[in-house]
Amino acid sequence: MSRRRTLGTTKKIALLVSAAAVAGGGAFVMASTSNAAPTPKSASDSTVCLGLATALSNNQKFIADQRANPDAQSEARIANREAVVAEIERKQEASGCVVGESAQDSQTAQPSQPAESAAPSDPAQSAEASEPAESAPAGNAGDGAAASGQQVCNGSTVTLSGEGGAPAASSNQFPVGTKLKVTNLDNDKSTTVEVTSVSGSCALLNNAAFEQVREPGKFLIRRAVIEKVG
Repeated sequence: MSRRRTLGTTKKIALLVSAAAVAGGGAFVMASTSNAAPTPKSASDSTVCLGLATALSNNQKFIADQRANPDAQSEARIANREAVVAEIERKQEASGCVVGESAQDSQTAQPSQPAESAAPSDPAQSAEASEPAESAPAGNAGDGAAASGQQVCNGSTVTLSGEGGAPAASSNQFPVGTKLKVTNLDNDKSTTVEVTSVSGSCALLNNAAFEQVREPGKFLIRRAVIEKVG
């Protein structure tokens, strides 16, 4: 009698241990699944990622141009932009974007448009061209010689160059010292900055200038008015 009772107890213990092992395994699987890293977003999935991909593309294009046509300052410019590229990639990772994704392949030169239609109707055109000046749209080709107070860079979207320092801009059409007023039509914020360096776009804002006109969480201004004011 006592032996039969002992065997029954042993079997019960074995069953309890087995059930605990199964439950533990299931909990481990669930924990592993819940801790899995989310899939990074691409530029086509997120406006934030598109803005960062555009900024990365602009800087990569600038570096490529400097290497193709070097001068005495190219080495220093390239080193500076490589640091900017690294910072943009850190922002991509922090924002859950595909690290290293560039909008280069989707960038197209945009035709000249009136200010009120500055936002492109085709999302594929929202990553504004980072083309060198000689291949800029015909309507923008003379922007560098525009009179003070004249609207320039028609049809351009605006993104950040990723450079630090005091508020400033870079451009492939305006000489250093030119002053540009950039207005974000989506929030009516504007900033007036001086062009301090060359870039691959009509107008790029550095980090400080972009912060003055950006919408929270966005790295691309789709509707912008840019005026030459000095």
